[in-house]
Amino acid sequence: MNIKNLFFISCLLTADFSCSRGARPGITLVETNVVKTGADQLNELLPLISGKVIAVLANQTSMLGEVHLIDTLLKLKVNVKLVFAPEHGFRGEAEAGEVVFSGKDAKTGLAVISLYGEHKKPTQNDLEGIEMVLFDIQDVGARFYTYISTLQYLMEACAEKNIPLLILDRPNPNGNYVDGPVLIPKFSTFVGMNEIPVVHGLTIAEYALMLNGEGWLKNEVKCKVEFVKVKNWNHNKLYVLPIAPSPNLPNMSAIYLYPSLCFFEGTIVSVGRGTDFPFQVFGYPEMPGGKFAFTPKSIKGKSVKPLYEDRLCSGVDLSIFTDQKNIRFKQINLKWLIDSYNSALDKKSFFNNFFDNLAGTDQLRMQIIAGMDEDEIRKSWQSGLEEFKTIRKKYLLYKDFE
Repeated sequence: MNIKNLFFISCLLTADFSCSRGARPGITLVETNVVKTGADQLNELLPLISGKVIAVLANQTSMLGEVHLIDTLLKLKVNVKLVFAPEHGFRGEAEAGEVVFSGKDAKTGLAVISLYGEHKKPTQNDLEGIEMVLFDIQDVGARFYTYISTLQYLMEACAEKNIPLLILDRPNPNGNYVDGPVLIPKFSTFVGMNEIPVVHGLTIAEYALMLNGEGWLKNEVKCKVEFVKVKNWNHNKLYVLPIAPSPNLPNMSAIYLYPSLCFFEGTIVSVGRGTDFPFQVFGYPEMPGGKFAFTPKSIKGKSVKPLYEDRLCSGVDLSIFTDQKNIRFKQINLKWLIDSYNSALDKKSFFNNFFDNLAGTDQLRMQIIAGMDEDEIRKSWQSGLEEFKTIRKKYLLYKDFE
């Protein structure tokens, strides 16, 4: 079956929830084993950290082949003093929003300091005696995916302590487009801190350069940033992640759909947390027009007490995208959100207080309530997107998408 047929079938499956015109096939596929991430390039990494006492911000994606970065560094006698853990934890076993506790890593005995919960920024005591910090985490390229917020706090702490930060860069799987409303400063939270669109099209290293260059760190401090670039990848190439970046993004289908479906987390609509296909479906009990049924369950390490736990939901199945390695979006799909609101029987309770934080503005919510269609809403984004794209070009380390 060819890609055009697959896309046509996916539109049929969504029925009234029409597919975005921005989905497209045809981007160059790069095999995972051809791409060399920053962590893969020990010949460049080791001279930069030799003889230094280091801390590492890492999680389950921080791998060199089959071996974790931390295990590799310890085997090579690198002086790793401690590990910082982001949302989902060092081993990636905590669900979204779950408090990650500090402690010791059972495998290595290293101290693990959580940077999620009340303690989002390293303290000066945390960094005492540290001569360099490494950052090696796989991001997915969406503003509300909190690893870039953790990066910002880490950069601020390093700058205040005059400690260099070394970023081992990785490809952005959604790095082939820029889209969505640009955040308004009064809506700055941990799920969106700066004036960037929902899909920013930057790698972690590129975003770090932007944080420095645009003066977005607290008190406009500057962090000394070094990086090891990715080899054999650019923004027009498709990279299939070898490891799930978090418990509820288990495959490339979920990763590609995430920028569109995450808005539903600010509504009455479930995105399938508590199922085997999170961020690949959406729906809620008695959803009008829903042609797919699912029942969320508590799943340890993935989704505890999910929305509509043990209740039958009707909705839409988007899993046609699963494992279709050469299907990617070129823009956020707003139709699913707009049509879900328009079909809701109780529109007053459709949105919750979290929606505006995810959108980075209250304008999107008000536009949907006012009955604006997708094209009208997109037009309202354009000036902000064009301004961001101009800024973005200053910090690109890789050939840009076409």
